[in-house]
Formats: sequence, C-alpha cells, structure tokens
Amino acid sequence: MFLKRHYNKEIMDDFSITDDRIDKALEELKIINTFLGGNSISSKAINYLIRQKKLNNSIEILDVGSGGASIYDKVQSSLKRRHIKVNWTCIDLNIRACRFEKKTLKGDNVVCCNGYRLPFKKKTFEIIHASLFLHHFSEKDIIQLLKTFYETCRSGIIINDLRRNVFAYMGIKILTTLFSRSEMVKNDGPLSVKRGFVKSDLTKILLQAGILNYKIKRKWAFRWMVIISV
Repeated sequence: MFLKRHYNKEIMDDFSITDDRIDKALEELKIINTFLGGNSISSKAINYLIRQKKLNNSIEILDVGSGGASIYDKVQSSLKRRHIKVNWTCIDLNIRACRFEKKTLKGDNVVCCNGYRLPFKKKTFEIIHASLFLHHFSEKDIIQLLKTFYETCRSGIIINDLRRNVFAYMGIKILTTLFSRSEMVKNDGPLSVKRGFVKSDLTKILLQAGILNYKIKRKWAFRWMVIISV
C-alpha cells in the first residue's frame, strides 16, 4: 500500500471550489502545521539557508502554493530577532485561498497564478519555499516545477513535505476523524500521506531535475526537509 506513491486527486486540487470549505480547511491546516511541527521545520530551514548564504538586511521569499501562509508569522518573528526584514510573496492557484492569505500577510504580496508559469523575472527571489505542495503533483510535474523554481531564485529552495509511512497514515487518519470538522481535511489528510515521498523518490526527482547541491533530512512528524542551494 505504501511502497508506491498514490496519484488520486485531493479535493483541494479542484480549483473550482471557491466557497468556505477552503477557509475551513486552511484554518485546520494552520493548526496542524503549528502543533505537528511543520511551521518550525520551514522556519529552521529558511534560517539555515540564510546563515549559509550569509544573507542579511532584507530578503525576498516566495511561498509557493502557500495554502493560507501558515508559516508566515513563525518565519517573520524568528528573522525579526536577527534584524532581517522579509519581503514575502505568496502564490496560489485557488482564488479563495489567495483571499485567505491576504488576511494573514497584512500588506505583503499575494499573487494568484500557476507554479509552472511564474509571473516573475529570473532570480527575482532570494529563497523559494514550498510546504505541503509538491506531493500534489506527479514526478514529471515536480521536476518541471523545480526547474522553474531554480531559475527564479538566487540562493535556494526549501521543500517541506510528507514522508510516506503507514504510521503517518494511521496517525493522521485518527487525528482527522476525531477532531476535524472539515470534510476536505478528513479526505485529503490521509490521502496526502499516500501521495508523500520516501527518500529514494526525492533523490531521483532531484537528480532528474539536474539538482546536485542539496540536503535531505528526516523530521518529526513524518516530514522531509529538503534544502537546495543554488
């Protein structure tokens, strides 16, 4: 069941859904990302890349498929302590998600667009961040996305995504059954784990995308942190 990735579409992949089901799902995902450590993983990875590249003053971050911009506050507060200003841009293809993100970002940029065709010049952003985004796509599509990201950033790419594992599946199934009020989250949460990655999936994708300078780390709870240096 978990030896190979599943490719069934999640409800959230239906971009014709623009009602309050999106809001409810994004609210719950923000809570899940906070309490299961997802936001912390992204924040640590971004801070690591900033130190590695010796970045300071002001940096530009593009959050791809940001799904409510749940890590925004976490990253902003950590970098504020280091006197580093972040110019944050979110992109999402769902109009309702973009509206939700605008409430979170409080003045930063939200762009409704496709990740394959980013409306930005090459090397526009210092860092591109993709959390719980790539598992929505096939390997072929992920390779194309990574090539696009690579051309659009100056310092690196941060990937925070799911580790495909039977215990992860059982855990999120129980958690969403007991506590979720969103039918979208109840369906998509367990399915997302089936669409997640084992390490060999990631290394193969990165190799085929022509990316050689990277680190892959296993993180709690059942997450992968991938730091790509450009």
